[in-house]
Amino acid sequence: MTMIRDSIEALGEAFTPQQIQGSMAIFAPLLPPVDEATVIRDIAYGPHERHRLDLFGAAPQGEARPIVLYIHGGGFVRGDKGGPGDPYYNNIGAWAARQGWLGVTATYRLAPDHGWPAGSEDIAAAIDWLRAHAAGHGGDPAKIVLVGQSAGAAHVAGYVGGAKFADIAAGALAGAIMLSGLYDIVNLVHGPYETAYFGSDPAQFERQSSIEGLARTTLPCLFTVAEYDPELFQRQAALMIARRVAVQGKWPAFVRLEGQNHITPVHQIGSSADEVGPILARFIQAIIKDKTND
Repeated sequence: MTMIRDSIEALGEAFTPQQIQGSMAIFAPLLPPVDEATVIRDIAYGPHERHRLDLFGAAPQGEARPIVLYIHGGGFVRGDKGGPGDPYYNNIGAWAARQGWLGVTATYRLAPDHGWPAGSEDIAAAIDWLRAHAAGHGGDPAKIVLVGQSAGAAHVAGYVGGAKFADIAAGALAGAIMLSGLYDIVNLVHGPYETAYFGSDPAQFERQSSIEGLARTTLPCLFTVAEYDPELFQRQAALMIARRVAVQGKWPAFVRLEGQNHITPVHQIGSSADEVGPILARFIQAIIKDKTND
């Protein structure tokens, strides 16, 4: 594990193609193969060509299982759930299935053709599909946990904390996990990727922010930031914690992922060197237990 952490540290903090490729090279050989017989692919959850999701471990027989829906990153302008033979993000769907859950990975519409709030709208559509159809695949629609990373986490944040969907999310979800997300668009450093999705009109930034809704929600949420995340993600995590404390008087569930960069937390999930999956699993198991006991 020390050698892996040294390799991650050597890739640096800058989120570059070299860092992405280097991170993938570390963990892809450590991921178990996915049994395609256990996967149902490219189910349409909406009309757009990118409204597609994959189900991992679907089984119509037996006890209904919690559902874990993963939303990929990609700077708002790229990214995919993966297809047969791809390590990412089949690794997360297969990992969820091995925990005894129904694993789900989804794609969504991309900027700049589809700006804010398209990502959160697509999450809403995917969750609507799961609530209507997951029971037929062995899932429990009352126990959906939403997970997103980077741009995916920003979309999750928009669904959970944004004005348009916050009340719906509170009733539709058992919990949410945001890995290296963006929450405060007013105080966000707007680079080309952020501008592609949120636009460049400062008058819109407050309504595009999810931080106030996330600070007030009672939905169980876990937030993470990586040790080698770029500065903007560090600052966003700090703003989220500060606002949550100001509103609720205590920290949210939060983990600083030591020895990780922006992308390695999700690349390693399900691998033989997985340090992050167990953290997420403990959170999910705890909220599912609470949901069961309600």
